[in-house]
Amino acid sequence: MSVGQSARAGWREWGGLALLALPTMLLGLDVTALYLVVPNLSADLGPTATETLWIMDAYGFLIAAFLITMGTLGDRVGRRRLLMIGVAAFAAASVLAAFAPSALWLIVARALLGVAGATLMPSTLSLISNMFHDVRQRALAIGVWATMFALGMAAGPIVGGVLVAGFWWGAVFLIAVPVALLVLAGAPTLLPEFRTRAGRPDLLSMGLSLAALLPTIYAIKHVAAHGIDTQALVAFLLGGASTVAFVRRQLRLEEPLLDMTLFTSRIFSAALTVLLIGLVGFGGVMFLVTQYLQLVEGLSPTTAGLWMGPPALAMLIGAIGAPLLARRVSPGVVMSATLALSLCGYALIALAGADSKLSVVGGFAFVYLGLGVIAALGTDIVVGAAPPEKSGSAAALSETVQELGIATGVALLGSLTTAIYRTDIEVPAGLSPPAVEAYGNSLSGATSLADQLPTWALEPARAAFTGGLNTAAVAAGIAVAAASLACFTTLRHIRPLGDANPGAADNLDALDRR
Repeated sequence: MSVGQSARAGWREWGGLALLALPTMLLGLDVTALYLVVPNLSADLGPTATETLWIMDAYGFLIAAFLITMGTLGDRVGRRRLLMIGVAAFAAASVLAAFAPSALWLIVARALLGVAGATLMPSTLSLISNMFHDVRQRALAIGVWATMFALGMAAGPIVGGVLVAGFWWGAVFLIAVPVALLVLAGAPTLLPEFRTRAGRPDLLSMGLSLAALLPTIYAIKHVAAHGIDTQALVAFLLGGASTVAFVRRQLRLEEPLLDMTLFTSRIFSAALTVLLIGLVGFGGVMFLVTQYLQLVEGLSPTTAGLWMGPPALAMLIGAIGAPLLARRVSPGVVMSATLALSLCGYALIALAGADSKLSVVGGFAFVYLGLGVIAALGTDIVVGAAPPEKSGSAAALSETVQELGIATGVALLGSLTTAIYRTDIEVPAGLSPPAVEAYGNSLSGATSLADQLPTWALEPARAAFTGGLNTAAVAAGIAVAAASLACFTTLRHIRPLGDANPGAADNLDALDRR
């Protein structure tokens, strides 16, 4: 049966899509839900600045590290089965996180959430591809999938702010429990089972993929916090050597863990690069903006969450409007233009002062608009650039890049802001040694000493943090400007969605051969 003659989806497939939207939105929510919870969490558990960053991004890093492995595992054990196992494990790890008695406990729980989350993302997207055979319906379904993930990230700060105000910070994690129960109840009826491979997964390739990614991640975080030293160099070398070994092994295997020939498509590689850079800028700036609203502007978690409403609306407009606009204009041009527009947001944040919440929130709305567009169109371009038999690998790579981008943004821009804070801050005289360390370490540390300080003493700390936010916005803006230019240069030739022939991959392959 040709693509154009493929059976159209019915009520069961659309009901399955609605069910898959729940864990997809939950994954996005868990990326950002802690952003407005950090001050309360810090007051309760007392994490250091480094531990706070690990709490924030251990989840995203572990998802990114295990996505490719879990995608291959799903090919063998079944996508629906892996989804059900993963959602149950996600709920269990969420309970562990909700009642964490220490920062280390919470870091471990967040890491377990990342491993469980890595089973969900490739399962949801692959099942959508299996359920929707009509090209236009599949494009719409993938757009809904991307929108729900972005909606989860948008709703995270709002949900986190409301829950921490009404309950405690751990309540944020318990949302996963009812979602897991709904998915486990509905999956056997609404979702088909699907396998594509037999035999055992290549354990050596799985080990090499983890050995390539995790030391590199650690090295980036270590350099950001402590500078380049022997420990960082060893981690970089280990990650680099493992990457080389992983790639060489994939090129030799008949059924590789990751099909490296995907990278021969410049469309595929360019779209992945744009997703990575865009998500780095978004993830880091969002982490800092939510702290700014609470620690600099002094807003409560609930009020800060409500202030994040307009940016969330901008994201939804981008996610819903971009596929419609891309029916008339090249998706590459739509993405490039929106990323260029988002530079207005980075500029507003870069110029903001310690009493500029309107500028910061307005600027972040532009950033969020860019996220909605690249989340909706970028995933479709990446999956469409791959032949149908390689769509699983393409989906796993797209998800890996997005998760890694958000987590890297938090690590790099968060560490940059912390470094600037520590450089610019002047500690008031007369504080005890522990108080001196807390005040000079981070704004959250200074805020925790409010009852020990004169009223004026927090103003320099707020100004130092704002200066770090300004610099982080400049750095992110430069990277996004480069991504916008690369997107226009490489992807502008993609035909509008309404003009594409019934095989998106054929359309993109033709462009690669130009």
